[in-house]
Amino acid sequence: VQLQESGPGLVKPSQTLSLTCTVSGGSITTNYYYWGWIRQPPGKGLEWIGRIGYSGSSSYSPSLKSRTTISRDNAKNTVFLQMNSLKPEDTAVYYCNGGSIWGQGTQVVVSS
Repeated sequence: VQLQESGPGLVKPSQTLSLTCTVSGGSITTNYYYWGWIRQPPGKGLEWIGRIGYSGSSSYSPSLKSRTTISRDNAKNTVFLQMNSLKPEDTAVYYCNGGSIWGQGTQVVVSS
């Protein structure tokens, strides 16, 4: 299984971030599998954002829940992250993962 994140590298404050994680070599609807998003701000540790499960249910970090949505397109085998009202502190490398498998990450900078 391989994961590939993609999205805009630069977003302005207050705008919405939309990232895509394309999964190959496996189905995102595989039983008991979860697909998550994690980020790492510069100079800081990893922060869990949320995940979506094989049944389609999602869960989120309490601190990000109010402005985050994780969804999926089963036909395209793709998982999405949408985060609203971006702030400069949302600048980070964003990763998607499934089990122990991680994508290479995509850099997002929030700046005007």
